[in-house]
Parts: sequence; C-alpha cells; structure tokens
Amino acid sequence: MTIRTVAILSPGEMGAATGKAFQQHGFDIITALDGRSETSRKRAAAAGFRDCGSITSVIAEADIVFSILPPGDALTQAEQVATAMRETGHTPPYFDCNAVSPETAAQIGTVIEAAGAAYIDGGIVGNPPGTAVPTRFYVSGSGAEQMNVFDGKGVDIKQCGPEAGKASAVKMCYAGITKGTSALHAAMLMAAEKLGIANDLHDELTYSQGAMYKRMENLTSALPAVSDRYIGEMEEIAKTMGAIGMPSGFHDGSADLYGLMTKSPYASEIRETVDKSRTMRQTVEGCAAVVGNKDIAG
Repeated sequence: MTIRTVAILSPGEMGAATGKAFQQHGFDIITALDGRSETSRKRAAAAGFRDCGSITSVIAEADIVFSILPPGDALTQAEQVATAMRETGHTPPYFDCNAVSPETAAQIGTVIEAAGAAYIDGGIVGNPPGTAVPTRFYVSGSGAEQMNVFDGKGVDIKQCGPEAGKASAVKMCYAGITKGTSALHAAMLMAAEKLGIANDLHDELTYSQGAMYKRMENLTSALPAVSDRYIGEMEEIAKTMGAIGMPSGFHDGSADLYGLMTKSPYASEIRETVDKSRTMRQTVEGCAAVVGNKDIAG
C-alpha cells in the first residue's frame, strides 16, 4: 500500500514536529482540529498540517493514522477512531505511538482490530524531530514493517518484531529510567527545601556529583510544564512493572511527585513558554512551597 496522506492525532509538541518532518519529505499531513485550542491550531498551521475538522473526516482520507497524545487519552482516542472507521468504512493502519504499558497497548489493539484495521504498536524515544539527533520510533506488531517508509524522514524507525507490545515495553523501560530519575531528583531537592538543608545539599552535589547536578539544572526547571503529561506515563510504567511482578511503587511515587508539580506556580507553562531565566533552585523552591499547603494542593 502506498502511504501519502498521514493523519496525526494530535498536533501537540511531538505530533506537530513529527508532522512537519514528514511534510518536508513530501507527505500530506492531516489532522482534526474541531474543539482544539488556539495554541494547537497555530502549532498545526506552522507545521504545515491540513485541518480536516473532525476525526471522521480525517479517517476518510488517511492512508495511516498516528496517535500521539498523553497516555491517559490513548484508549479513548482509539475508540473514537474505531467508531469513525465503522462510519466511513475506511480502515487505515493505526499506529499508536503513546507511552502506554503493553497491557494498555493490547487493549488499544483489540479496539482497532475489531474495527477492521491493522494495529501497530509504538513508542517514541528522544526529543521531537528537528534536532541534531533523530527521534527514534520503536515499532512492533504484524503491520510494523509498513512503518519503514518513514525511516530517515526526520525519524529513525526501530523494528522490535511482530509481537505487539514490545515497542511499548521499550518505551516503558526507557522512560521509567529517564523521567523516573527526574522525578527522584526533584523529590529529593524539594525535600531538602522542606528540611532546611538545601544549601548544604546543593553544595555537596556540585562538589561530588557534578555531571548529575548539571543534568538536574538542565531538566528540572521544565518539569512543571510537562508534569500533567508525565503523571499518566508514570502510572502506565507502574502498571507495566506490576504485570511482571516487579515493584511498582517507584513510579507510583513518581506520578504523585508530578501531581504535586501540577499545583506549582509554574504549572501553567508549556514547554515553549518555560521561563529560561528561572533557575533550578527557584523552580524547586516554588514546587516545595505547595507541599502540605491545603489551600493549593487540595
């Protein structure tokens, strides 16, 4: 099957950058902006998306559908797409790129395949396309070979075999390390503020853990801007761990930490509007201030 028209649901930061990369390589990129914010509309327009209005209209035109959105919405979106497939009689392959557990991926696959479409499991690793290091799209499932058409077009396609769920497992383990570590770092920095020993801790980290401290400085200030999206991802990682008999508490706790950050003074930011002049210490102080504050954290 020739793939030319690519539906991307939805044009968030990752989705928009992916669509822009594909559009620059000759694909027609479409989306559904009914009910979306003005920010989403501007982002989609800047990336060269063509708005079809509704999901039903998108499905009627698409040669393949990419689902790129917060993991908590992944199953609901699959159900909406499956309904649109039944309405239109058009069943393009459905590529779920979301950070979900293999168990949730299996649920999504069941929904899509019941509508008559091929399901492709996926996981995205790396920054949005457009940076020096290509974004990696891990793919698995019986239809995964179809994704090779996008290899080298702003992304690298990494095949994980014919068993759906394997690509999601890669994402779960990878994000469990990277975003889980960021949550641990932020939690202990916030604890130091509450315990009144922050100056001592920062001095010691600077002295004995320079590389790790630099990573904290690079990443922590942006965490409130993405914390609402990370909650669902941590919950999916905890589900993955529990399903194989591993402790899930690490990532349940990380979800709680990111939940606290959604109450911080900086939670209204998005990644594009993070105040780059704000230091890590200032960010941590603002986040720590909501801990135990019943007026804020209710």
